[in-house]
Amino acid sequence: MPTNSIRRRSLGAAASAALGLLLVGTAVSVPAYADSFRAQQWHLDAMKADQMWRTSTGKGITVAVLDTGVDANHPDLRGQVLAGEDLSKGLTGNEHADYDGHGTGIAGVIAGTGDGNGGNGAFGLAPGAKILPIRLSDGEKAANRAESSEWLFQEAAEGIKYAADHGAKVINVSQGGTAASEQLKDDVGQLSAAVDYALKKGSLVFAAVGNSGDTTNIVEYPAATPGVVGVAAIDKNGHRTSVSEYGPQVDISAPGEDIVHACGGKTGYCKSDGTSDATALASASAALIWSKHPDWTNNQVLRVILNTIGGVKDNNGKRSDYIGYGAVRPRIALTDPGNPGPADKFPMSDFPVAAESSPPAASKGAGAEAGDDASPAASPASESSDGDTLLWVGVGVGAVLVVTAAIAIPAARRRRKANIRNAYQAAPHATGQPYGPVDPSRHGVYGAPPRNEGGS
Repeated sequence: MPTNSIRRRSLGAAASAALGLLLVGTAVSVPAYADSFRAQQWHLDAMKADQMWRTSTGKGITVAVLDTGVDANHPDLRGQVLAGEDLSKGLTGNEHADYDGHGTGIAGVIAGTGDGNGGNGAFGLAPGAKILPIRLSDGEKAANRAESSEWLFQEAAEGIKYAADHGAKVINVSQGGTAASEQLKDDVGQLSAAVDYALKKGSLVFAAVGNSGDTTNIVEYPAATPGVVGVAAIDKNGHRTSVSEYGPQVDISAPGEDIVHACGGKTGYCKSDGTSDATALASASAALIWSKHPDWTNNQVLRVILNTIGGVKDNNGKRSDYIGYGAVRPRIALTDPGNPGPADKFPMSDFPVAAESSPPAASKGAGAEAGDDASPAASPASESSDGDTLLWVGVGVGAVLVVTAAIAIPAARRRRKANIRNAYQAAPHATGQPYGPVDPSRHGVYGAPPRNEGGS
């Protein structure tokens, strides 16, 4: 029945038993770790978070987390979590009651402050950002997979509009459902309309592509929805993780292996793998950039993310069905963003799609104004580059991000999400059959073996 499972390792105790139906994360229990959880957060070292935080912490940016709820009383999240919305069916409590722990984990990856564990807690990549929690239903309580996807699609559509209407610049959906029947076509259409609404209001939507890359690789929504930034997971060596899904729905990638973060559960800290975590890091990256450039529109923030992304030389600067255009590099975006381009032009070719016959209705309680229409910032920097190999080099419990020049997004994608919007049947490819002749991300870094560059 489940389309995905969340694999999460509790630090210092066995993992919690009940795992959510549609959570897009990827686990086993592990022994207790060192006193400082920050010391275990290799991804922050690799992304040079301490250096970035001198420039931006994400302050002033609200990130909506559409998930299982967010525990606002977690020591690493106190003061970070706003009043949100509970869209769930038949659950007690509200958006601050996390029925699984997953939503709290996503919020921790994004905006954890490290205040827990006696000041030795876990940090999010954007510790200055605020979290707008929007609780969705527990898919395990649905009668079958189709009903769980129906719940997700309908609630995610409402939640995306709610987030856009309530000040969320960034909308994170680390969940996914499959459209395995024609009956779900209207629900997928609702998602598309909601994304269109959010983008026109000035928000960005990031969603996990899913964790069945090593099995069915069935397309999941909302990641496959036009206009959504679909996020894949990479490991410490810069390779796509084995479970991370691949296909035209993949736009970018971020670390999704051994991610230590605040979460729900007995110990309050977890280690997890999967595209859930990768999506949270992509959302946090957008928050960091937007915080430094609050006058930029959503189109400009996304364009800078794409222009400063960690590409791969052997792929000739083109997007890959496995890691998209490459791994997010907010440090480069903060220091050398280049030209953010036009304020009103979406930088990916899958959006806008055909206009709806009538605009989607605003969410309940709407009162926010439309998105920022600031003109692009002047910059002599070019949006083109030769690209080069991205390496995540493991160093003990940490890693190093070896980066060079940025790549520009091609004018048109090889495949557009619009081509799979109406794929309401089973997985488009059998298990183990990639969209291309070979998955280069599973053969070193696009054919090149990792090299240890040293440093931190």
